[in-house]
Amino acid sequence: MLEFENEMISKGYKLIAGVDEAGRGPLAGAVFVAMAIMPLDENSIIPGVDDSKKLSPTKRKFLFDKIKSKAIAYSICSIDEKIIDRINILEATKLGINKCLQEISIKPDYCLVDYVAKLNLDVPFSTIIKGDALSYSIACASILAKVARDEYMDEMDKKYPNYNFTKHKGYGTKLHYECLDKYGMSEIHRRTFLKRYEVKSGK
Repeated sequence: MLEFENEMISKGYKLIAGVDEAGRGPLAGAVFVAMAIMPLDENSIIPGVDDSKKLSPTKRKFLFDKIKSKAIAYSICSIDEKIIDRINILEATKLGINKCLQEISIKPDYCLVDYVAKLNLDVPFSTIIKGDALSYSIACASILAKVARDEYMDEMDKKYPNYNFTKHKGYGTKLHYECLDKYGMSEIHRRTFLKRYEVKSGK
């Protein structure tokens, strides 16, 4: 999973960041974006890193802690549902990527980004279709974003217990729609994703 990283290294780039998001599709909650600059020498590669969707929650959490401890630098940012409703999910994702770039403690020379259309960054970058399965750096960012978002949705489950957010993380499952049919939207549901539902207390 180092083909893209090695290509950039051969072109003279040293600090290469992987970038990915979690939560573009759910009906509720923020979208999370992560950026990770990982050491890429052979002895520093973390075994088991892969597209976060292919990993169990236990494995993801184990790797999440490993990635944070080994990263040269990383940032994890979220863009909430109100901004998503105002500017749309694509623009919110791009906003999150730029926010990560602003907040990361060491600025990368180059970014490898899991595909996002019409992206603009103030550093050189490439967007890669299915990048989280093809690039080690993007896979690391994918795990950071996914675990951070899942933990956030677990917190939202405590705040809005009627919606079973821990079970579906806000995605449009049968259980989630059953909860929406019964209770309407909570404060963290994305209005533009659920135009037929009323806003209720959600509790």
